[in-house]
Amino acid sequence: MKSSERNFARRIDLTSLQLFVAVCELGSIGKAAEREFIAASAVSKRLSDLEATLDTSLLYRHTRGVDLTPAGESLLHHARSVLFSLEKMQGELSEYADGVRGHVRVHASISAIVQFLPEDLGAFIRRHAEVKIDLEEHLSTEVIRAVQEGAADLGICNVGVLTKSGAGDLQTLPYRQDRLVLIVPKGHALASQGAINFEAALDYDQVGLHATSSIYLAMRQAAAAVGRTIKLRIHVTGLDAMCRMIHNGLGVGVMPQRAFELMHGVGELESVVLTDDWAVRQIELVARDFSTLPVTARLLVDHLTARAVATGQPAPT
Repeated sequence: MKSSERNFARRIDLTSLQLFVAVCELGSIGKAAEREFIAASAVSKRLSDLEATLDTSLLYRHTRGVDLTPAGESLLHHARSVLFSLEKMQGELSEYADGVRGHVRVHASISAIVQFLPEDLGAFIRRHAEVKIDLEEHLSTEVIRAVQEGAADLGICNVGVLTKSGAGDLQTLPYRQDRLVLIVPKGHALASQGAINFEAALDYDQVGLHATSSIYLAMRQAAAAVGRTIKLRIHVTGLDAMCRMIHNGLGVGVMPQRAFELMHGVGELESVVLTDDWAVRQIELVARDFSTLPVTARLLVDHLTARAVATGQPAPT
């Protein structure tokens, strides 16, 4: 942090920011003072001091209350973000007092969450009950971005098809492999074939995952490689929704084989093996720098890689 930035941070008073947000939400200094149990004159003084510190007007004052200036609108956005972060920090730190000894933020793709993480994270928590794991499901592109921006300590997703999206500055470790298969309704023309190339599926309507998901990006690249386009009928956000759409005749779709096997009873469906190279994928652990992760996050990385070895999946060297 530069010297000028440190001085700015020291001049900003958090109580004044809180009062500023209250005034903006209520549209009145008097109402804000009443809600915050402080004299209106004290609120007004703090706002004036805040404007002097920032060297700009934040509020238009009139007899009916106050309105935000353009600078005030910008400050309101940032002030809410700062106060929210403080509340989150307080909540996380209070957990340490209740016995929690670590906090790991994990963002993962739906493929990793459906196929592998329930068992792997369950085993970790049974061994480390004092560690709290915040797990969020995101598209692989968003997982990469979260790790890059520091919103997640650890990402778990398929990085291969996303190398052009700026993941090159991150570190990766192998976690698991999965195989993509084509899901078709029972009795479909393709169901009798033991294995096909994805190009054979392009004659049929497709039920696809989100347009920026790693699976759909791979499908689109494969279609483009043979000079064809995907006949997309609908995008869905979940694998169970994909199965229900396919069962009801809206098309065929691509998903991980293990995920399909885990979803028992979601329609009368069959899977057909895809022989394309891209159908075998490596799901990887992603971090900005594994060596600088907090101790609890490194514990989780070690646990996940050990689980991969135990299941016969590739292990990092």
